[in-house]
Amino acid sequence: MNPATAPDTGDPGSPRSSRVALGARGRIHRTVLAVTATALLAMGCAPHMPSTSPAPPVPRPAGPEEPTRDDVEAWLDGTLPAALEAEGIAGATVSVVADGEILTSRGYGYSETGTGYEYGETAAGDVVATPVDPEENLFQVGELSEPVTATAAMLLVESGELDLDTDVTEYLDFAPPSSFDTPVTLRHLLTHTGGYEERYRGRTLLDDGEVDLRARLTTDPPEQVHEPGTVPSRSEYGYALVGHIIERVTGDTFEDHVRENVLDPIGMADSDFHQDTLYDGDTRPSDGYETDDSRPTWFEGSASAPSGALSTTAVDMARFMLALLEDGEGPGPLSSETLDLMRGPGLDADTLGTLAEGPRATLGLLEEDRGGRRILGYDGDSAFFHSRIRLHPDEGTGIFVSLNSNGHDEYSAARVLDAVTEGFTDRYLPAGEEDGEDAEDISISPTREEHAAMAEGRYVSSRSSYSTFLAVRDLFEQTRVTARPDGTIVVSPDPTTGAPAAYEEIEPWVWREMEGDRTLVMRADDREVRDLGFGAALTMTRVDTVREAPTALTVLGVSLAILLLAALSWPISALVRRSLKGEPRARDGRTARVLTRGAVVCALAATALWAWIVPEATGTWDVAWSLIRSAQGFTLLGALGVLPAAVSLVRAPRARERWFRVLAGAVVLAALVGFAWSAAVSGVMAWDITY
Repeated sequence: MNPATAPDTGDPGSPRSSRVALGARGRIHRTVLAVTATALLAMGCAPHMPSTSPAPPVPRPAGPEEPTRDDVEAWLDGTLPAALEAEGIAGATVSVVADGEILTSRGYGYSETGTGYEYGETAAGDVVATPVDPEENLFQVGELSEPVTATAAMLLVESGELDLDTDVTEYLDFAPPSSFDTPVTLRHLLTHTGGYEERYRGRTLLDDGEVDLRARLTTDPPEQVHEPGTVPSRSEYGYALVGHIIERVTGDTFEDHVRENVLDPIGMADSDFHQDTLYDGDTRPSDGYETDDSRPTWFEGSASAPSGALSTTAVDMARFMLALLEDGEGPGPLSSETLDLMRGPGLDADTLGTLAEGPRATLGLLEEDRGGRRILGYDGDSAFFHSRIRLHPDEGTGIFVSLNSNGHDEYSAARVLDAVTEGFTDRYLPAGEEDGEDAEDISISPTREEHAAMAEGRYVSSRSSYSTFLAVRDLFEQTRVTARPDGTIVVSPDPTTGAPAAYEEIEPWVWREMEGDRTLVMRADDREVRDLGFGAALTMTRVDTVREAPTALTVLGVSLAILLLAALSWPISALVRRSLKGEPRARDGRTARVLTRGAVVCALAATALWAWIVPEATGTWDVAWSLIRSAQGFTLLGALGVLPAAVSLVRAPRARERWFRVLAGAVVLAALVGFAWSAAVSGVMAWDITY
């Protein structure tokens, strides 16, 4: 792949084509098959976890003391093309700022690959592969919209129109969901601690239209499942509330207000939250791809503009980074005092407890640490675009990178982003004696063995759907913490990388990755660790014992295997009896037997339906309400099969059934009990089917 800078890019003004995304659908259905296989074939096994051996340390290349244009461009040219090709990414756009100026902006790969058009009204010969142009190609940056939204909100705080610690209901004409006495404030929303669960339905806009933000917020809102200010967890709903508060206070639409007060003053002329005018200007939106050899996809917009609708160029994002770095003297509209407030931690130990010892959310950005350097950043993802900014406020540098493809596997994009952003830090801002200490110089906490034992168990992301049928996903997406004899722990898989990682405690409740730079913090009660903080807005919460994967999936897997074998054996045994002219079974108890067999079929049908519904519901397309209710109906009928199965088992001795039939009846009854228990524990029978 050849790097392309702005002057070398061809004309991107060809008409927009019809898009089909078979690659994404293939990924969804691979997930369906994986879930089905796990449910039907796992005989008492938890989901496969990677080996508990941590990855080896990654060497850090030496670089110049300060980034220069020539060196940065040479380093990017040597890093990105190979990474894109290896991971199957079609294109990337990147910009770097330092010392108050845009150091460089670069494009790599293609915004239009020219492949996959051998169908429909667009002929392959009509499409020319178009290199990525960092000035002209718009990339959808997903949740990277949120720092821009936060900037607009902080301008209103600066002017006195909003207050960070006032109950947000004072600004709204409706009451957001509330389950606790603690009111939600703007500070909570900006730091992702409003306490709302995840919601999926309707969040993707499949055309380039606009959405009524208030209607989005008031239609099937998520439940509040955590006390405000206590559990950091990325929240699309929270930032959508921020956007609507801006609308209520200013009287403008969110999109127009941000354009006039943030984007234009900074000079982000080509960026926009409007999704119905993307193809009207001189800029050209990049296509999105599953991989670099797949067809281009449909337009994927956000139903919540404040948290996901921004389309921008690498050059515009460079201007935004400068606005956040320049202490009120750069192109941005914020004063130095407000910038200091926005760059500092938004919450403290009063509400976060010991989670405050790790990276925290600021009022619009997220902290992280690498090699002793404090970094502020943000990630943004959509179905096919993956973006990241990393700011080094003390050094006045920043880097933005965005990809237009998923790549070969679910971690492909993350690996490319890591290679660029972490590689930039390691090359130009390596840890020195003044920044950090050697591993052997860091003291090991004397409480490590006690705290390691308290941490053992399984955890799930706080960004979950607790009150909906999608709570079943938590059975398959758990992280296990194992204490080792030396007082260290192994986290498998580490939610930030998907691979196992070993940590050692360096001070009470603060753990450092042994072969890396990540920090893990813990929050405990008197008996056990309840929460793990893996990042400023990534918290893992302890799983209840009955929902731990080894227990729940053992019961589910064994039960379904027995029911499947039973369903297959009944017609076979009937054919054998008929061919051998064996004695027919007594009619006494026939009704109970028929009902039991019907329940078994319903249980298996329900499992197949859920295996399709769950991954589909968390993807791009909405699932019909009738299909969800049908799955619940089959689940209920399968669970109710316990009753006729019990009746059959009680009657069997009186009917002088043969011993193997009595045994088979007992086993089927046990399997139906296991299925009913699994249905209750998993959450699939939630009455409210909004998600």
